[in-house]
Amino acid sequence: MELFEKEPIFPTDYDEILQRVRKIDPVGYGSSRNYINGAVTYLSPYISRGIISTKFIFSEMIARGYEPARIQKFVQELAWRDYWQQVWVAKEDGINKDLKHEQKRVSNTAISEAIVAAKTGVEAIDNAINRLYSSGYMHNHVRMYVAAIACNMGQSYWKGPAQWMYYHLLDADWASNALSWQWVAGANANKKYVANQENINRYCFKKKKNTFLDVPYDVFADMQIPEVLKKTNPLVLKTALPKQGNIKIDETLPVCIYNFYNLDPIWKKDISVNRILLLEPSHFEQYPVSQKSIDFIIKFSEENLNHIQIFIGEFSDFTNTYNIADIYYKEHPLSNHYRGIEESREWMFEVEGYFPSYFSFWKKCRKQLKY
Repeated sequence: MELFEKEPIFPTDYDEILQRVRKIDPVGYGSSRNYINGAVTYLSPYISRGIISTKFIFSEMIARGYEPARIQKFVQELAWRDYWQQVWVAKEDGINKDLKHEQKRVSNTAISEAIVAAKTGVEAIDNAINRLYSSGYMHNHVRMYVAAIACNMGQSYWKGPAQWMYYHLLDADWASNALSWQWVAGANANKKYVANQENINRYCFKKKKNTFLDVPYDVFADMQIPEVLKKTNPLVLKTALPKQGNIKIDETLPVCIYNFYNLDPIWKKDISVNRILLLEPSHFEQYPVSQKSIDFIIKFSEENLNHIQIFIGEFSDFTNTYNIADIYYKEHPLSNHYRGIEESREWMFEVEGYFPSYFSFWKKCRKQLKY
């Protein structure tokens, strides 16, 4: 296996994560990020879980002396994450259906069996899917390839395959995942995204020929479902939550609620509080994730969140069980039903609200960079 195909490792020690931030090459990232051996950061699981923020990473790059103009592509990619989140905040459950246009040429609401089995016959894609299962990671450019194969060649409605990928990703972020899949499928863009075998060979360093993708681009518009993609299976995705253990709550102290999207280890770290990792069954029924993801968040929490305790149940179950005066939590679309003292997440820029395109969002952000 080539060097650049080795599985990435995602440490859960906070100091190691900070060291990874310090080693970012934002200049190299801009020129090589589309290649599978590019200077990507491998920070996405930590951003998605709220362990570090896009603003924190950006601030670290500025502190290292990088001028924003020199690392614009890197900054733009960080801003994409905030953009997807702002769309989610504005549209809420609206991101679970076609956002701008009805997806065209849909023949099923499942997913091609060949994709799930990593047997599409496209070597780079099959390798990437197998690495997704074993490591919880897939290169962002390859995610677009897989989405295009599933939706635009296999004619699957985007949501099911998007849930499949979300389930296996350590960096599972429903806004980024769902809206990117919609973008590829043409439901969140003015055209579909496609890539042929030549493109995949270039960025994945392969020489594969004679696949269903080994065609000129003008063929895709009228392409029938390739034989290898025709057989589909319904998705059955379930999350196995741990059993509830004994927890002790000091009702004289406030509670800080952590969850799948907020594992910030420095949030209120210097005050005495009850720290609760809330795992709501209803959340994981709607947005199931793999055992690998659950193990990852629990391991990180136990190692880095002082005296964290896990509560398996709904937010209302917790508040009905314990008499707590003050409950703190961070804003998130999936926390709208929480009650207590809501605090904002950390954003890169002071730009809020829905923008119909990333370009219009970025124009507002760029003004704050002052270059």
